[in-house]
Amino acid sequence: MRVSTLTLATLAGLSANSFADQTAEPLETIQVVGRAQQFYLDSNTRVGTKTDAELMEIPLSVQVLPRQLIEDQAARDITDLYRAIAGVSEFSYSGVTFRGFRDDGNVFYDGVRGDPFSGFSVPQLFNVERVEILKGPAAALYGGGEPGGMINYISRQPSFTESKNLTLSTGNYNLGGASLNMTGGINDSVAYRFGAFYEKQDSFRNNADSENIELAGGLHFALGDNTMLRTTYDYIVQNLGGARLRGVPVDDNGNFLVSRSYNANEKSDYQDLEALVLQANLTHDFSEQLSFNGTLRYLDNERNQAYHESQSWVDVNGDGEANIDDQTIRREYRKQYRANDEISLTLDFVYDTTLAGMNNTLLFGGDWHTVDTDYDYWRARYEKDGVKNLNIFTLNYGETDPSTYNLTNQNRDGMKQERASLYLQDTLHFNPQWSVMLGARFDHFQEKSKETLSEYTDSDISPRVAVTYTPTADATFYANYSESFNPVSSDDYDDAGAQTLAPETGNQIELGAKHNWLKGKIMTTLSVYQIDKENMVASNPDYIEGENDDTEAALINYGLIESQGAEFTLVGDIGENISVTANYAYNDTKIVRGDSSNLSGETDRFANAPRHQAGLWARYALADINSAVALGMDYVSEQVSLSGQTVKPFTVFDASWTTEWQAVTLSVNVKNLFDKVYAVSGFSERNGHFPGAPREVVVQLSYDF
Repeated sequence: MRVSTLTLATLAGLSANSFADQTAEPLETIQVVGRAQQFYLDSNTRVGTKTDAELMEIPLSVQVLPRQLIEDQAARDITDLYRAIAGVSEFSYSGVTFRGFRDDGNVFYDGVRGDPFSGFSVPQLFNVERVEILKGPAAALYGGGEPGGMINYISRQPSFTESKNLTLSTGNYNLGGASLNMTGGINDSVAYRFGAFYEKQDSFRNNADSENIELAGGLHFALGDNTMLRTTYDYIVQNLGGARLRGVPVDDNGNFLVSRSYNANEKSDYQDLEALVLQANLTHDFSEQLSFNGTLRYLDNERNQAYHESQSWVDVNGDGEANIDDQTIRREYRKQYRANDEISLTLDFVYDTTLAGMNNTLLFGGDWHTVDTDYDYWRARYEKDGVKNLNIFTLNYGETDPSTYNLTNQNRDGMKQERASLYLQDTLHFNPQWSVMLGARFDHFQEKSKETLSEYTDSDISPRVAVTYTPTADATFYANYSESFNPVSSDDYDDAGAQTLAPETGNQIELGAKHNWLKGKIMTTLSVYQIDKENMVASNPDYIEGENDDTEAALINYGLIESQGAEFTLVGDIGENISVTANYAYNDTKIVRGDSSNLSGETDRFANAPRHQAGLWARYALADINSAVALGMDYVSEQVSLSGQTVKPFTVFDASWTTEWQAVTLSVNVKNLFDKVYAVSGFSERNGHFPGAPREVVVQLSYDF
C-alpha cells in the first residue's frame, strides 16, 4: 500500500529538522514501500536536555506531538492540540494553564525565544513540524518563566527527499483555504523548501472573521561531512475581524446569559498582525566527542487592534444598583499599536567522553535575547466620549461610530529588555542502570521602560538535579528537583509604587516512571509532582486608586502557592492499524499562605485550574480500502473564573475519516461532534466566559505531485 501524503511529509520533515536532527550529511533519496509504522510515537527529542536523547532516557516529563497527529486532527492552531497534552488547558487567547499556573509567554521556536504570535494571537501550525512540551520548571536550560512548563515549536525544514503537495480545504462558516509545500534537493549539498498557506473563515461569534496568510521556507547547505547550515524564513499575516474577542456573560453558576455567538465588538473592530522571522542554524562536529549547535533568530512583529471592551452594567432602571437585569453594558473603545524587534542567539557545545570509567555527556553554552517594544494606546470611554452602550439581549450593533469618538492618548510607550545567560549540564552514567543529571544556569536580566525611564535589573542561578534508574531496557524510573525564576517586569515595578517587588520563584519535586510495552509499540509515562511558587505578583486588595497611593502599593508579592498533581500519558502505534494518544491529569493548585481576596471568589482555588483533565485520540486504519477513521475526546472538569464564577465541566468529541486514492488524500474532520454548548475557560464577570466552538466540519483534499 502506498504511504500516505501526510506520512511522507512527516518523515521528510523530521529527517531534516534543524532542532531534532543534527545530522550533517545530506540524506539519500529513498523510496518508501508499505505503511509507515511510526504515526504518533515519536521517541527522540532535545527539548528536555538540549542533547539528542530518547524519551525513555530523559528524567523529566516530556511529550512530543508529531506532524502526523497535527494532520489527522486537522489542527490549525495550538488550541486544537491541548487535548493531547496532560496537565495543559486553555486560559485565554494564547495563554494556557500549565500544571495549575497561568502562562502567557513561555514559548520557544526551535529551542530559542522569539514568538511571532506574541500578544493576543494564538500560534498557528502550518509551519510547525511537531510540538514539544516540557513539564515543570525549565529555567535550568531556558531561563526565566513560569514553573508549570514550556512549549517548543519545531519548524518545518527543507529536506533532500523530494516532496510536493497541494492541499485545498473547505468547511462550514464559509471556510476556504489552500496550502502548498515543496521541498527537495537542488544538488547534492543544497536542499530547499517553499510553503504557502491561505485560509479565510467566518466565526460563530457575531461580527467576527479571520484571515491567515503565511509564506515559509528556507535552504539547507551541507558544508562538508561535518557541517550543516540551515536557513529559514517565515512571513505571517493575520487579520481578525470583530476582535479582540472577549467572553460571553454568565451567571454565577456558569450558565450563558445569551447566545454563545455574543460579541461586544462592532463589525469594524479588528486585530491585525504582521510578522517576519529570519533564522540561521549552524551545526558542526569537531570530532566524535565534541559537537556545536548555534542558532540566530530575528523577529519583527507588528500588531494593530481596535475594539470595544465591556465595562459595567448601566442602571437603566434608575434604582441606584446597576445589575444584569438592566441588560445594557457600558463599553470603552481601545485603539492600540504594539511592535517587537527581537534577536535571539543560542550557542551550545556537547562533549561526550569517559570519566573514571563512566560515560559522561557535558553540555555547556549560553544565550542572549533582546527585545525592543513599542506601544501606543488611545481610549474613548462610555457615552461621554461617543461610545454607545450595548444591550446584550437586544443587540444594537451599528449605532456607534468609532470615527466620531473622543480618543485620549494614554501616553504609553514600550520597553527594552535584555537577558544573557550561561549554563552547564552534566549527565553521568554510572552503569547501565543508574545515571544522574546535574545542571545550573546563570541569568542576568535588564529592562528599561521607555515611558517612565525606570530600569530594573536582576540575576539568578537556576539549578536542576535528576536521577534515573533503568532496571530493564523497557522501564525507567526517575526523580528530579528543579527551580524557576521570573523577573519583575518594569511595568509591574512602576505600578508597585510604594513597595519594592521581589522576583517570582518556584521549585518542583517530581517522581516518574516510563515504560515501553509490546516491543516498543506503546510508551507510557506516569509522574507525580509538587510545585511551590512564592512572591507571585498580584493586585493589592487594600489599594484604593487616588486615595492611598503614597501608603499602599497597587501590586504586591503574594504568599505561597502550592500545586500538587499526577499525570499519565499513553502514546502508541499498535500493530498495522491502530495508533493512539491518551492522557489523564489531576491537579490541585491552592493558596497556602496569603490573602486570596484579590484572585477569585473562592479562598484557595486558582482561576482556570481544573482538578481533572482527560484526552484521547485513537486512529484505526482500514487497510483494505486505503482509509482510516479516528475518534477524539476532551474532558475538563469544573473551574472558576478570575471573578469566582463557576466554569462548568465539559466533554467534547471529535471524529475524522481519511481515504486515499493514488496521489490523492481526502479527509473529513468533525469537531465538537455533538454540538456541545460549553465554555473552555472563565475570564472576568464583566467579560464572561470564553465559549467553545460549535460543531465544525473541515474537509481537506490533498494531492502529491
